[in-house]
Amino acid sequence: MIERLSQLLLRLRTYDWWVILIEMAVIWSVVYLIVRFLRGTRGAGVLKGLAFVLTIVVFATSLMRGGEIFARLNVLFEDFLAPVAILAVFLIFQPELRRALTRLGEARLFGGAQQLRRARVIEELLGAVEYLSKNKIGALIAIERKVGLGGIIEAGIRLDAEVSRELLSTLFWPGSALHDLGVVVRGDQIIAAGVQFPLADGEGISQELGSRHRSAIGLSQEADGLILVVSEETGIISVAEHGALTRGLDIESLRTVLVRALGQVKMQDEDQEDARSAKSA
Repeated sequence: MIERLSQLLLRLRTYDWWVILIEMAVIWSVVYLIVRFLRGTRGAGVLKGLAFVLTIVVFATSLMRGGEIFARLNVLFEDFLAPVAILAVFLIFQPELRRALTRLGEARLFGGAQQLRRARVIEELLGAVEYLSKNKIGALIAIERKVGLGGIIEAGIRLDAEVSRELLSTLFWPGSALHDLGVVVRGDQIIAAGVQFPLADGEGISQELGSRHRSAIGLSQEADGLILVVSEETGIISVAEHGALTRGLDIESLRTVLVRALGQVKMQDEDQEDARSAKSA
């Protein structure tokens, strides 16, 4: 074992220092992106356990290669367990891999970081709405577009938090202080919660609609935002836009609506960049 470490150190001395620095930076970046992507998901805990097992396997394999005592076990590790481990990784992380491919598919090939951020917001919104719908938890989410919603935000609770399915699910959880009112999303931020939306008025509004649906229609009559509604009684997903309410959407239909709607929405970095450009001009 000591001899192998000495050989490794001697080999490292033959490399240029900048090559080692670039390789370490690439490795660190890949690990950071994986951990950040899996943060808050089921795969995060699995990744920790997998890293522990992988460390033990690598250490054991290094010992076996030092001699012929465990030659048969070494063959077992390299020819059988390694392929099985790779297959297991794909099976265990299937939901996370599918989510990553979905984000890449929704982002333009050369769209840059902003498209990836939009895709992330879409996935977080879809995850939250799907969970709330399955559990019949009422929700009211307004996505701000060109017309600002600052007037109604002032009466709510300011959050300025990153959009996530966990936070949205918590805000609308029955019994929480903010679950009865609405949430406003601007770009990739949850700007405020506990926001009172204006109720719809007009003869064409069905009397069967509850306060959430009437509030969604009312806000969509005053602004160009997209308002998502989850019924507390039935779990039905609805979308209000330009004074019209579309009911009975499934997750894939909602995905199509969000991809179209968020294509017209600027992320926070874009707004800051525009402000800096206007100031410099």
